[in-house]
Amino acid sequence: MEMASYRPRTVVSGGPLELAVLWGGFPLLGAGAGWLLAAATGWLARLPWVPFSDLIEWLDRLPEPQATAGTIGVGVLAGLVIAGIGTAERLIVTVDGAQVQLRRSDENRTIARVDTRVVFLADKHLVLLDADGAELVRESTDLPAAQLAAAFREHGWGWADDDPHRSAYRLWVPGLPGLPAGADALLRARDRAIERDRRDDARELRRELGQIGVVLRDEGKRQYWRLTTRALAPGPERPTSAEREPDGR
Repeated sequence: MEMASYRPRTVVSGGPLELAVLWGGFPLLGAGAGWLLAAATGWLARLPWVPFSDLIEWLDRLPEPQATAGTIGVGVLAGLVIAGIGTAERLIVTVDGAQVQLRRSDENRTIARVDTRVVFLADKHLVLLDADGAELVRESTDLPAAQLAAAFREHGWGWADDDPHRSAYRLWVPGLPGLPAGADALLRARDRAIERDRRDDARELRRELGQIGVVLRDEGKRQYWRLTTRALAPGPERPTSAEREPDGR
């Protein structure tokens, strides 16, 4: 067994500083925004185009210091809500010689090292690929690349500074030949989901495409795709041309 397996686990997270910013900074910003709103209600109430004009006029009629205290309190509460959401969404990566645990809110995912060929950070996503080139996991994160690279390399994982398959991606256009059967329809549906900012749908469609060997990379609202090694292998059970589904369905 490799010596890396005996090393203590390495945890990569935003740490106490991130929590201090979340729980200290956002409530303070909220308080400041509330104070500014209270100070500016008289001026805002005179503007004909200001949104929520009824609420602004109501605040302007409130007596002081209750109005200022109330808007500051609402701002602090809003800051606490944002801090709570940020805390729940922060990614914590725990690496050892055998596996990596990815924890976000109440969701935990564990990926074995033996199933992973390469790990890299691309477009603010931590990505693990298997030997077939398929994605085992793709998690959005703002964690520093240097810390992630050091953690994985310390425990003997294969870390890459960039996506090793980046040159294999092709821009998707409807009806493009070379895709597995059904992929074009899924990409059309995902394109609509991206246009409508339906992120959960786009994420689920990415998973569906991954199951048939299509790996995606997004640039803005454009989709780029490549095939896994298994999907590239010829076989009668894997049609690989969009010409076999001319209507895209």
